[in-house]
Amino acid sequence: MPRTIIEPFRIKSVEPIRRTTRAQREQLLKAAHYNLFLLPADDVLIDLLTDSGTGAMSTHQWAAIMEGDESYAGSRSFERFRSSVQNIFGYSHVIPTHQGRAAERILFSVMCKKGDVVPNNTHFDTTRANVEYVGAEAVDLVIPEGRQPSVKHPFKGNMDVAALDALIKKTGRERVPLVMLTVTNNSGGGQPVSMENVKAVSALCRSHHIPLYFDACRFAENAYFIKLREPGYENKSPKEIAQEMFSYGDGCTMSAKKDGMANIGGFLCTNDDALAQQEKNLLILTEGYTTYGGLAGRDLEAIAVGVQEALQPDYLEYRLASTAYLGNHIADAGVPIVQPPGGHAIYIDARAFLPHIPPDHFPAVALANELYLEGGIRSVEIGTLMFREAAKMDLVRLAIPRRVYTQSHIDYTVEIILEVWKNREKIQGMKLTYEAPFLRHFTARLEPARIRVSRDYSRKKGLTVRRKLNSL
Repeated sequence: MPRTIIEPFRIKSVEPIRRTTRAQREQLLKAAHYNLFLLPADDVLIDLLTDSGTGAMSTHQWAAIMEGDESYAGSRSFERFRSSVQNIFGYSHVIPTHQGRAAERILFSVMCKKGDVVPNNTHFDTTRANVEYVGAEAVDLVIPEGRQPSVKHPFKGNMDVAALDALIKKTGRERVPLVMLTVTNNSGGGQPVSMENVKAVSALCRSHHIPLYFDACRFAENAYFIKLREPGYENKSPKEIAQEMFSYGDGCTMSAKKDGMANIGGFLCTNDDALAQQEKNLLILTEGYTTYGGLAGRDLEAIAVGVQEALQPDYLEYRLASTAYLGNHIADAGVPIVQPPGGHAIYIDARAFLPHIPPDHFPAVALANELYLEGGIRSVEIGTLMFREAAKMDLVRLAIPRRVYTQSHIDYTVEIILEVWKNREKIQGMKLTYEAPFLRHFTARLEPARIRVSRDYSRKKGLTVRRKLNSL
């Protein structure tokens, strides 16, 4: 059998991308206040900022779009959308939203109040922001291995069940309206959650009469990791694994821009009739009627096809293998990454890559900027800028859009990363000049900050760090 994993598709349409010079990129980055979110997309050669809504849709999805029923209420497209989602997720109520953060806002607005506590393995940015916006506290309870980038563990996304039990007992069940489990664990390196852990978290939640909700953005990738790594699931299909996984929960939020394989859309699911009515009332107020939720009928059709395509074994084999190809090539050259490689992205450990830059000078932002300057590659910081004092790591995420880039694009990315790695000691830290109160990384403005550091190294939590003397 051939060893090469090929793309399980043919290219039918192409979109041109253009190169810029380093001098041009220096000016563009300065004009964007050293925040890659503020760059024009046309000035990016390879865009790994996010895999959310940036994928290429299939011929079946484009064909389904032409069937879109744009009726305001009770459209055929909604019925197909609901049927497809329920076929996988199994929940009684399927509420469409324009994207995942809208589902989060509705869920937490209805279920949470000031003083509540919401545990998760690791909250992502919009999840944490929507919890905190209603006055609740977002608590991350990933297993200890999940906070150590270099440590290899097959399911680093697992929740620490003992810590969850201790938190519920300490806080009081009445202050924990729900528990969330993010699959795969995006903020922790795209790491999967095992079925064993799902069952244990579910059993604990049910013993305390607390509902369990999934952040299901990358559910298909998580299901395939279970198939590959967890004994007893090697002969089950990704779809069967996903169906079992969701059976242990009470609902979910979903950004269909990830494993929904669509460019826009999401949904909120629940088995609670009374809760669903409250959520639908809020949906009508801010998103749209319950059978379209802020989406066009054609978008509902694209998602209905996409969630099924995301579970195709050939696609998932290619998806995980191509992501690991990038991670393994740079790791073999010494670049520190979150190990093992995740499903949708590779995460570079910026604190280990740039030990001379302390966290309060945003090493991951500095590294992401350097990747753009060197080769026109856009990535994203997941660390101190994004999560403030809650950040346990400073990571640069290279999120690979689905069905978009070829092998040569990835090889080019490897070359640029290794060139930056060779010159890493020249990279300077950053300082903030503007920040918003919520989700500051989207609009923050920064500038280079010169930092003096000693050549004496100290040991902290197994990582080598330089001692910061002062900032100029």
